[in-house]
Amino acid sequence: MANTRISAGSTVRLLWAALRALIVLSVVTGVIYPLVVTGVAQAAFHGKANGSEIKDRGKVVGSTSIGQTYDLPLKKGQQTAAPDLHWFQPRPSFGLGSNRANGMNTRYDLLVSGATNLAGDNTDLISRVKDLKAAVVKDNTVPGYTVRPSQVPPDAVTSSGSGLDPDISPAYADLQVHRVAQVNHLSVARVQKIVDDHTKGRVLGFVGDPRVNVLQLNIAVKDLVAARTG
Repeated sequence: MANTRISAGSTVRLLWAALRALIVLSVVTGVIYPLVVTGVAQAAFHGKANGSEIKDRGKVVGSTSIGQTYDLPLKKGQQTAAPDLHWFQPRPSFGLGSNRANGMNTRYDLLVSGATNLAGDNTDLISRVKDLKAAVVKDNTVPGYTVRPSQVPPDAVTSSGSGLDPDISPAYADLQVHRVAQVNHLSVARVQKIVDDHTKGRVLGFVGDPRVNVLQLNIAVKDLVAARTG
Protein backbone atom coordinates (compact mmCIF):
# COMPACT_ATOMS: atom_id res chain seq x y z
CA MET A 1 0.00 0.00 0.00
CA ALA A 2 2.83 2.34 0.91
CA ASN A 3 4.56 1.61 -2.38
CA THR A 4 1.33 2.46 -4.23
CA ARG A 5 1.13 5.85 -2.43
CA ILE A 6 4.80 6.57 -3.19
CA SER A 7 4.32 5.63 -6.86
CA ALA A 8 1.24 7.82 -7.14
CA GLY A 9 3.07 10.72 -5.49
CA SER A 10 6.03 10.35 -7.86
CA THR A 11 3.70 10.32 -10.84
CA VAL A 12 1.99 13.50 -9.67
CA ARG A 13 5.34 15.23 -9.13
CA LEU A 14 6.54 14.18 -12.60
CA LEU A 15 3.33 15.37 -14.21
CA TRP A 16 3.53 18.71 -12.38
CA ALA A 17 7.17 19.14 -13.43
CA ALA A 18 6.26 18.32 -17.04
CA LEU A 19 3.37 20.79 -16.93
CA ARG A 20 5.60 23.54 -15.56
CA ALA A 21 8.20 22.84 -18.24
CA LEU A 22 5.48 22.98 -20.89
CA ILE A 23 4.17 26.30 -19.57
CA VAL A 24 7.65 27.86 -19.34
CA LEU A 25 8.73 26.67 -22.78
CA SER A 26 5.42 27.76 -24.31
CA VAL A 27 5.84 31.25 -22.89
CA VAL A 28 9.51 31.49 -23.91
CA THR A 29 9.25 30.02 -27.41
CA GLY A 30 5.65 30.95 -28.20
CA VAL A 31 5.46 34.46 -26.75
CA ILE A 32 8.77 36.01 -25.66
CA TYR A 33 10.94 34.78 -28.56
CA PRO A 34 8.47 35.79 -31.33
CA LEU A 35 7.99 39.21 -29.73
CA VAL A 36 11.74 39.78 -29.47
CA VAL A 37 12.37 38.66 -33.07
CA THR A 38 9.45 40.76 -34.33
CA GLY A 39 10.69 43.78 -32.39
CA VAL A 40 14.22 43.47 -33.74
CA ALA A 41 12.91 42.96 -37.29
CA GLN A 42 10.64 46.01 -37.06
CA ALA A 43 13.41 48.15 -35.63
CA ALA A 44 16.30 47.04 -37.83
CA PHE A 45 14.57 45.79 -41.01
CA HIS A 46 11.20 47.53 -40.99
CA GLY A 47 10.64 47.47 -44.74
CA LYS A 48 11.63 43.84 -45.29
CA ALA A 49 9.72 42.68 -42.21
CA ASN A 50 6.55 44.17 -43.66
CA GLY A 51 6.87 42.55 -47.08
CA SER A 52 9.20 45.00 -48.86
CA GLU A 53 6.16 46.96 -49.98
CA ILE A 54 6.27 49.35 -52.92
CA LYS A 55 3.89 52.29 -52.66
CA ASP A 56 2.60 54.61 -55.35
CA ARG A 57 0.93 57.77 -54.10
CA GLY A 58 0.51 56.23 -50.68
CA LYS A 59 -1.08 52.99 -51.94
CA VAL A 60 0.68 49.64 -51.79
CA VAL A 61 1.00 48.35 -55.37
CA GLY A 62 3.40 45.46 -54.92
CA SER A 63 6.60 44.18 -53.36
CA THR A 64 10.24 44.54 -54.31
CA SER A 65 10.55 40.78 -53.78
CA ILE A 66 7.68 39.48 -55.95
CA GLY A 67 7.28 40.04 -59.69
CA GLN A 68 4.00 40.70 -61.47
CA THR A 69 2.67 40.84 -64.99
CA TYR A 70 1.84 43.86 -67.13
CA ASP A 71 -0.67 42.48 -69.58
CA LEU A 72 -3.70 43.62 -71.54
CA PRO A 73 -7.12 42.30 -70.42
CA LEU A 74 -7.99 38.92 -71.86
CA LYS A 75 -10.12 39.09 -74.98
CA LYS A 76 -12.91 36.64 -75.64
CA GLY A 77 -11.48 33.27 -76.58
CA GLN A 78 -7.95 34.16 -75.47
CA GLN A 79 -6.12 31.82 -73.12
CA THR A 80 -3.04 33.99 -72.69
CA ALA A 81 -3.09 37.73 -72.21
CA ALA A 82 -0.96 39.81 -74.56
CA PRO A 83 1.69 42.00 -72.94
CA ASP A 84 0.83 45.67 -72.50
CA LEU A 85 3.68 47.24 -74.45
CA HIS A 86 3.28 50.57 -72.66
CA TRP A 87 5.25 49.03 -69.81
CA PHE A 88 8.58 47.36 -69.26
CA GLN A 89 8.02 43.63 -69.26
CA PRO A 90 9.38 41.22 -66.62
CA ARG A 91 11.03 37.85 -67.03
CA PRO A 92 8.85 34.97 -68.20
CA SER A 93 7.26 32.98 -65.38
CA PHE A 94 6.99 29.33 -66.36
CA GLY A 95 6.40 28.00 -62.86
CA LEU A 96 5.09 24.63 -61.80
CA GLY A 97 1.43 25.07 -62.55
CA SER A 98 -0.70 25.26 -65.64
CA ASN A 99 -2.43 28.54 -66.35
CA ARG A 100 -2.84 28.03 -70.05
CA ALA A 101 -3.06 25.28 -72.62
CA ASN A 102 0.67 24.76 -73.07
CA GLY A 103 1.23 24.24 -69.35
CA MET A 104 3.15 27.45 -68.61
CA ASN A 105 2.40 29.60 -65.58
CA THR A 106 2.56 33.16 -66.86
CA ARG A 107 0.78 34.90 -64.00
CA TYR A 108 3.41 35.03 -61.27
CA ASP A 109 1.06 32.88 -59.17
CA LEU A 110 2.54 32.32 -55.71
CA LEU A 111 0.77 28.99 -55.33
CA VAL A 112 2.45 27.47 -58.37
CA SER A 113 5.82 29.18 -58.21
CA GLY A 114 8.98 27.30 -59.00
CA ALA A 115 11.27 26.29 -61.81
CA THR A 116 10.29 24.14 -64.78
CA ASN A 117 13.05 21.61 -63.96
CA LEU A 118 13.52 21.07 -67.71
CA ALA A 119 17.01 20.20 -68.89
CA GLY A 120 18.85 22.56 -71.20
CA ASP A 121 18.44 20.16 -74.12
CA ASN A 122 14.72 19.60 -73.53
CA THR A 123 12.90 20.14 -76.82
CA ASP A 124 9.91 21.85 -75.14
CA LEU A 125 12.19 24.30 -73.37
CA ILE A 126 14.17 25.01 -76.54
CA SER A 127 10.94 25.64 -78.43
CA ARG A 128 9.67 28.02 -75.75
CA VAL A 129 12.93 29.97 -75.71
CA LYS A 130 12.90 30.33 -79.50
CA ASP A 131 9.28 31.53 -79.46
CA LEU A 132 9.97 33.97 -76.65
CA LYS A 133 13.06 35.33 -78.40
CA ALA A 134 11.07 35.93 -81.58
CA ALA A 135 8.37 37.72 -79.57
CA VAL A 136 10.93 39.92 -77.78
CA VAL A 137 12.50 40.88 -81.11
CA LYS A 138 9.10 41.63 -82.67
CA ASP A 139 7.69 43.60 -79.71
CA ASN A 140 10.76 45.77 -79.22
CA THR A 141 11.59 46.53 -82.84
CA VAL A 142 10.20 49.98 -83.58
CA PRO A 143 10.82 52.49 -86.38
CA GLY A 144 14.41 53.60 -86.15
CA TYR A 145 15.44 50.80 -83.78
CA THR A 146 15.81 47.17 -84.82
CA VAL A 147 16.39 44.46 -82.24
CA ARG A 148 18.58 41.59 -83.39
CA PRO A 149 18.18 38.11 -81.90
CA SER A 150 21.76 38.29 -80.63
CA GLN A 151 20.78 41.29 -78.48
CA VAL A 152 18.16 39.38 -76.49
CA PRO A 153 19.59 38.59 -73.03
CA PRO A 154 18.95 35.24 -71.30
CA ASP A 155 16.59 36.67 -68.68
CA ALA A 156 14.23 37.87 -71.43
CA VAL A 157 13.48 34.28 -72.47
CA THR A 158 14.00 32.21 -69.31
CA SER A 159 12.28 32.21 -65.94
CA SER A 160 14.03 32.39 -62.58
CA GLY A 161 14.24 29.48 -60.16
CA SER A 162 11.18 30.73 -58.29
CA GLY A 163 9.33 32.01 -61.33
CA LEU A 164 8.65 35.18 -59.33
CA ASP A 165 11.72 37.30 -60.06
CA PRO A 166 10.84 41.01 -59.65
CA ASP A 167 13.99 42.21 -61.44
CA ILE A 168 15.41 42.16 -64.94
CA SER A 169 18.93 42.74 -66.16
CA PRO A 170 19.99 46.22 -67.28
CA ALA A 171 20.50 44.70 -70.75
CA TYR A 172 16.85 43.63 -70.96
CA ALA A 173 15.67 46.99 -69.63
CA ASP A 174 17.84 48.84 -72.18
CA LEU A 175 16.44 46.68 -74.98
CA GLN A 176 12.91 47.83 -74.09
CA VAL A 177 13.67 51.55 -73.83
CA HIS A 178 12.89 52.51 -77.45
CA ARG A 179 9.57 50.65 -77.47
CA VAL A 180 8.41 52.14 -74.14
CA ALA A 181 9.46 55.60 -75.30
CA GLN A 182 7.63 55.35 -78.61
CA VAL A 183 4.40 53.83 -77.29
CA ASN A 184 4.18 56.42 -74.51
CA HIS A 185 5.32 59.35 -76.72
CA LEU A 186 8.37 60.00 -74.57
CA SER A 187 11.93 60.77 -75.56
CA VAL A 188 14.35 57.86 -75.59
CA ALA A 189 16.79 59.86 -73.49
CA ARG A 190 14.27 60.39 -70.69
CA VAL A 191 13.25 56.74 -70.59
CA GLN A 192 16.88 55.64 -70.67
CA LYS A 193 17.60 57.96 -67.75
CA ILE A 194 14.97 56.35 -65.54
CA VAL A 195 16.41 52.93 -66.39
CA ASP A 196 19.86 54.14 -65.41
CA ASP A 197 18.49 55.73 -62.22
CA HIS A 198 16.76 52.49 -61.19
CA THR A 199 19.67 50.17 -61.96
CA LYS A 200 21.19 48.66 -58.82
CA GLY A 201 24.66 47.17 -58.73
CA ARG A 202 25.90 43.96 -57.17
CA VAL A 203 25.16 43.48 -53.48
CA LEU A 204 28.24 44.50 -51.47
CA GLY A 205 29.92 45.11 -54.81
CA PHE A 206 30.43 41.45 -55.69
CA VAL A 207 27.31 39.39 -54.93
CA GLY A 208 24.85 38.69 -57.75
CA ASP A 209 24.39 40.78 -60.88
CA PRO A 210 23.22 44.35 -61.58
CA ARG A 211 19.41 44.48 -61.73
CA VAL A 212 16.41 46.71 -62.32
CA ASN A 213 13.15 46.33 -60.39
CA VAL A 214 10.40 46.25 -63.01
CA LEU A 215 7.58 47.60 -60.82
CA GLN A 216 9.62 50.57 -59.63
CA LEU A 217 10.66 51.22 -63.22
CA ASN A 218 7.06 51.19 -64.44
CA ILE A 219 5.94 53.53 -61.66
CA ALA A 220 8.61 55.96 -62.88
CA VAL A 221 7.30 55.56 -66.45
CA LYS A 222 3.77 56.29 -65.27
CA ASP A 223 4.96 59.43 -63.47
CA LEU A 224 6.85 60.51 -66.58
CA VAL A 225 3.72 60.06 -68.73
CA ALA A 226 1.61 61.95 -66.18
CA ALA A 227 4.11 64.83 -66.18
CA ARG A 228 4.06 64.95 -70.00
CA THR A 229 0.28 65.06 -70.20
CA GLY A 230 0.06 67.67 -67.48
